[in-house]
Amino acid sequence: VQLVESGGGSVRAGGSLRLSCVASGYTYRQPCMGWFRQAPGKEREGAAAIGSDGSTNYADSVKGRFTISQDNAKNTLYLQMNNLKVEDTAKYYCAADRSLRGYCYSGWDKSAFWGQGTQVTVS
Repeated sequence: VQLVESGGGSVRAGGSLRLSCVASGYTYRQPCMGWFRQAPGKEREGAAAIGSDGSTNYADSVKGRFTISQDNAKNTLYLQMNNLKVEDTAKYYCAADRSLRGYCYSGWDKSAFWGQGTQVTVS
């Protein structure tokens, strides 16, 4: 399984970006997928996740500003980020569950497939 992110960049506070993650190599149904981020000197944190049924969950810090979605026909995961804040600056990673469950369960990211990340800088 390969995950390739794109769409990062530099933006002013209050601006928007849309991240994309193209997934390939799956031979089973759509797994739980999500976006994580890691700022320098900080631990990785989950931003948003989506299950195969379309159910979503968000970190409190991004609720109301970020929207996760997926286009199964294109095998692509998106993260629309609006009203960006300086504290959103981080490297953003796409992740996909290795299990066959399809839904997002606690700890699914502990053994996930990961992309290489894309940098988001808000000033």
